[in-house]
Amino acid sequence: MPAALPPRLLSRRALFAAGVATVATGSLLRAAEPAAVPEIEALVEPLSGKRLLLSCKLGMIPGEANGAKLPLADRLRMAGEAGFDGVDFDQAGEYTPQQARAAVLESGVFVHNAINHAHWNKRLSSPSPDDRDIAVANLEHCLRVSHAAGGSGVLIVLGKGEDGPAEEIEQRARRELKKVVPLAAALGQPILIENVWNRMMYDHDAPPEQSADRFIAFVDSLQSPWVGMYYDVGNSWKFCQPDAWIRAFGHRCVKLDIKGFSRAKDTFVEIASADDDVPWDRVRRALAEIGFAGWATAEVRGGDLTRLTEVRTQMEKVLLA
Repeated sequence: MPAALPPRLLSRRALFAAGVATVATGSLLRAAEPAAVPEIEALVEPLSGKRLLLSCKLGMIPGEANGAKLPLADRLRMAGEAGFDGVDFDQAGEYTPQQARAAVLESGVFVHNAINHAHWNKRLSSPSPDDRDIAVANLEHCLRVSHAAGGSGVLIVLGKGEDGPAEEIEQRARRELKKVVPLAAALGQPILIENVWNRMMYDHDAPPEQSADRFIAFVDSLQSPWVGMYYDVGNSWKFCQPDAWIRAFGHRCVKLDIKGFSRAKDTFVEIASADDDVPWDRVRRALAEIGFAGWATAEVRGGDLTRLTEVRTQMEKVLLA
């Protein structure tokens, strides 16, 4: 058995453990008043038990009504009223973490992600060190906004192909992302790369049979579980087979962006419309094969409650059929 503690130390520890107060002589004065417990904010959660959760971008929700600015909480409520499970906070650069959290708690609508559209202008791939520093700071801000709101990730556009030779711009972006990974890990917020029409890691003018190998190689080069893909199905239909990319991404495919696209017309179209020739049946099968469970977010023309409800219905047709 361990040696007995000296009586004085044993008495002090016992008294503290019992939650009582002592006077200088060591005599018992009275039971300590229970410490004030701060009120815990109610948690906002999406519905449980759903493998696929549907979301819209905050930017799709009107910011004004009848000439007056809509409070952020009211905009989030509109998404909930339209039947969405949550919102992708794609205007994160305009709000503080505290404002985002307060709006979520007030509205009761879940926010699952954050985006700062400044990533198109202040890019991780930029040849300008000053621009890259701003891009890193913006990404860090989004991580904090998503964390404060209760979300689970940040979407990032890495840059533009025009920033230099492919190997050079990818190396720049990789170097900057590595600076941010520790914060992402500390906050539990994955950094998710979106495939966009930025002429990086794909050939914009090549036939639509390209592989996901370059994206996979880039993600894997970060050697971190906190970097993955926010896979945009509609964006990729122009130059690949989306079901093949989903299978290739596997666990790297963390979230989805959803929009309709017509190869025949070479333009974006309404989801599930007659012109939308994305092979959604194959997309559904591929998602099931990799065991995908997570968020699918519409990135299309937004509008009022009627329009948002229409978009949610369109998403259900192609993803939940």
